[in-house]
Amino acid sequence: MALKVTLIPGDGIGLEVTSATKDVIDASGVDIEWEIVTAGSSVVPAYGAPLPQYVIESIKKNKVALKGPITTPVGKGFRSVNVALRQNLNLYANVRPIKSYAGIPSLYDNVDLIIVRENTEGLYSGVEHMVGNDASESIKIVTRKACDRIIKFAFEYAKKEGYKKVTAVHKANILKLSDGMFLQSAIESSKKYKDIQFQDMIVDAMSMKLIQQPQKYDIIVAPNLYGDILSDMAAGLVGGLGVVPGANIGDDIAVFEPVHGSAPDIAGKNIANPTATILSGIMMLKYLGKYEEAEKIETALSEVIKEGKSLTQDLGGNLGTREFANEIIKRME
Repeated sequence: MALKVTLIPGDGIGLEVTSATKDVIDASGVDIEWEIVTAGSSVVPAYGAPLPQYVIESIKKNKVALKGPITTPVGKGFRSVNVALRQNLNLYANVRPIKSYAGIPSLYDNVDLIIVRENTEGLYSGVEHMVGNDASESIKIVTRKACDRIIKFAFEYAKKEGYKKVTAVHKANILKLSDGMFLQSAIESSKKYKDIQFQDMIVDAMSMKLIQQPQKYDIIVAPNLYGDILSDMAAGLVGGLGVVPGANIGDDIAVFEPVHGSAPDIAGKNIANPTATILSGIMMLKYLGKYEEAEKIETALSEVIKEGKSLTQDLGGNLGTREFANEIIKRME
């Protein structure tokens, strides 16, 4: 029986990288019925917003989506599509694998860690107001429910994927109530996972140590703002956002996506690198329990990159988006 997955091509290069990824996934042998829905700038004239309700309904029905990058129109009053999806679907965990691949120029080798970021509250709650004309206040909302939920997710993910250590990141030395609640939740939850090493670390120290020795970390779990900054910084250690996948996961719904932008300046030129989207597709297959197909794609992708003869322009080669995907498909035949 075919697995039903919502496919949201997105804007700009999204159409190209999601199309290439779809072909690679289909070539792995997995049976997926794709429901393609459109979101982004192209639907604004017809629906008055970049995220029509039919997109939300498709994801709710299918429970799993693969999404390309979407541009939020600037200066038009529209909410970020990514933020809207997280809030509408209660996708409370942002998961960002940071892995080095032989053949991709990077600062470090043998990096394999995952940053788990709380997605729903903290300073990104968007609760702010002016105080008179010369000051503003942003309110950091932290609840015990959200802390417990994201900490449990991090430990369960470590168990499922075979990681041995979880590091909780905070600033509880200064923010004793909000970050203190996050830290206390992590400490208490860690007692339930005796086989997984636990440590906590202040966010500024974590930033330094992540740059010094990223190989020492497995799962890093952090509140919204800290996780956002650390995940982009960590991506820079292994080659940048173009080779890093991502996912937003809730209790029963998950949306997988690359974390780079829509790059409208190169859209339609067949030069975009689909690696991050393909890696996001691999994450999706694992989530669906299709480990054999996921491994098949990752092995083929790793071989193509390591060989170094058939790469996209940003990686030093001369292949287009479609041709790069075809090389991966050939390795799976």
